[in-house]
Amino acid sequence: MEKYSVLMSLYKKEKPEYLRTALDSMINQTVKPDEIILVEDGPLTDELYHVLKEYGEHLTRVVNEKNMGLGLSLAKGLVLCRNELVARMDTDDISISNRCEMQIKYFEENKDKAIVGGQIAEFIGDASKVVGIREVPCKDEKIREYIKKRCPFNHMSVMFRKSDVLEAGNYQNFFCNEDYYLWITMALMGKKFANLPEILVKVRVGNEMYMRRGGRKYYESEKDIQKYMLENQLISKGRFLINILERFVVQLLLPNRLRALVFKNFARNKNGRKYECNR
Repeated sequence: MEKYSVLMSLYKKEKPEYLRTALDSMINQTVKPDEIILVEDGPLTDELYHVLKEYGEHLTRVVNEKNMGLGLSLAKGLVLCRNELVARMDTDDISISNRCEMQIKYFEENKDKAIVGGQIAEFIGDASKVVGIREVPCKDEKIREYIKKRCPFNHMSVMFRKSDVLEAGNYQNFFCNEDYYLWITMALMGKKFANLPEILVKVRVGNEMYMRRGGRKYYESEKDIQKYMLENQLISKGRFLINILERFVVQLLLPNRLRALVFKNFARNKNGRKYECNR
């Protein structure tokens, strides 16, 4: 099968045990990665450096002398990836064992696709305690409709063609929306997308995640995304106003506890599959 790279970015606040689990889930893939590019985004803790030393033979470490943020860190790491296929992975999540094998097979059968993502299962504490599933549409035309309302990919689940991402300008410094901005840019260029129907990654969630998805800075970033889509005629003025109003309420008006309830009950699926995904 075609060789692939794994692209990760590590920040000092990560827990060492989560990093170990995430690395193990990629190292032990049924089709093993050719390389794991891990960007150290600023100085780390002694505990994290110890973990990196343990896994030294599996990692190509890239060091940022100071914290640059996720977008610029991924952009730096992507340039150094030696393979055309690149799998994104976060340092606190768990990929299922055949995730990358399924994605590579899809790319081999669909040469026109630039990105292949998948579904995610969110859990708290123990990976078996799933609290919700974030489902996204699978077919290109459905993804193009969904992108007008919300991000159509689960970022930690995607595998993409390096050349297509670089053609779109690579990752940019866009607060908490590095991926969404990139996908929109690629959509405007006419790149083809897909998501697999399977759950590819188990994702840790908790109060910190819902806090990150609120506040003035996050709202302003989301508003800039909507303006970008409006300026490029991807969405109408009506859709723009609806999107802005929804985000204003959820991200600025709701306290963290209520925001968590909204995500758990309205933005996640607990009772069966939402999308029919025929490959």
